[in-house]
Amino acid sequence: MKRILLAALVLGSIGGIIGYGFFEARRLLEGPSITILSPEDGSRSAEPLLTIEGVARNISFLTINDKPALTDEWGHFTKKMTPPPGANVVVVQGVDRFGRRTSNDVRITMLNFCPIT
Repeated sequence: MKRILLAALVLGSIGGIIGYGFFEARRLLEGPSITILSPEDGSRSAEPLLTIEGVARNISFLTINDKPALTDEWGHFTKKMTPPPGANVVVVQGVDRFGRRTSNDVRITMLNFCPIT
């Protein structure tokens, strides 16, 4: 009876260690990902200030239009920018610690309204 209990304990421990290894390895298998939450792709804005918001997962280095950007501890990023009037493409790129790259972009049209005085 003690042998069966000891064998079950050893096998359970080994199974737990292997399971934890797979749980941690999922980040290696998934790779980096970027989701842009706002603005929506194809949207238009009359405001001169544009705020890009999104979430980056498994990212070591993040850029928005080739400029470094920071994320919080949950991977959320926010960047304010003033794009020129007309059609614009905002490109968010990320690299994980293994050198794998990903990118996501959003197209936005900045409207140029002149105030009437």
